[in-house]
Amino acid sequence: MRKTATKQSGKIPAQPGPREVASVKPGVPADAESVIPGAGPSTHPGERPTVRLRDAGPDDAPRYAPEWLELREGPDAAARAGDLIDPLRIRLANLPGKAGLVIHDLGCGTGSMGRWLAPRLDGPQHWILHDRDPYLLHFAAVASPRSAADGSRVTVETRRGDVGLLTPDALAGASLVTASALLDVLTREEIGTLATACTGAGCPALLTLSVAGRVELTPSDPLDDEIADAFNAHQRRGGLLGPDAVTAACEAFSERGATVRLHPSAWRLGPAESALTAQWLRGWVGAAVEERPELKEPAERYLRDRLEACRAGELKVVVHHSDLLALSRPTGGAS
Repeated sequence: MRKTATKQSGKIPAQPGPREVASVKPGVPADAESVIPGAGPSTHPGERPTVRLRDAGPDDAPRYAPEWLELREGPDAAARAGDLIDPLRIRLANLPGKAGLVIHDLGCGTGSMGRWLAPRLDGPQHWILHDRDPYLLHFAAVASPRSAADGSRVTVETRRGDVGLLTPDALAGASLVTASALLDVLTREEIGTLATACTGAGCPALLTLSVAGRVELTPSDPLDDEIADAFNAHQRRGGLLGPDAVTAACEAFSERGATVRLHPSAWRLGPAESALTAQWLRGWVGAAVEERPELKEPAERYLRDRLEACRAGELKVVVHHSDLLALSRPTGGAS
């Protein structure tokens, strides 16, 4: 069986927190004219910048900036479904033969999932961080949490490479698979491959912050729905599932015998999140115009008005996502 990533480093004791990561490279102001890489349409439509899903040259440039990941980390943490943690803890406590947890984080970026989840789980943890970008992998490693909920040690290692072709063998010994904002940039076949790998390895999967295709802006504008529809069409380019991904993942895991739980995990953005909102707006509108060029002129007016409202603290945005917990049947005789 082909394994999908090669080990880049051994166990790394957890190091300082996320603010030290942010200081390596300054953020972009909310009123900057450019879109932070990762916030808008990618150079190659349909490819998530931090996850190498298809064949590409070894020097193919990453397109997620740490600034974008830093901007969204707080709202991501607030949005993730804490209600899924208790059923996950129960399953992890009943996994057979585990002296500690081994957690694979797919498309880890700067490691925000680990910073959110590790302090919510008990016992020693070893996180295996997967990403295509060595720069982000370094960030994730040095900013990993130091300890679990009960004070147990957390360690990490990084793996660079293709995580779109996981196999049960690649997840041998895994206690859990995690990912954020991943499902919506997979094809139906890739979601099936992921579900097969997780269920074949008998490990649960916590897959958070998949786009649901719905956005609410207050105050409303007549162009809101048209921009949203064009953006959703952009998300489906190249056979990717975009807002249809969560339904496809539920079906794929259920067909393979897993019990699936869903929970909403919306971003709720107000004046305190204006920097993220401004970048998200530029990316959201930019993708819509890329999909439907005839929207360019009205979209320019729309974006200008929305950014002015954002700067004035008058704009609120709800970006709907879904979190999915798939509880596969454990291997090794556990119930």
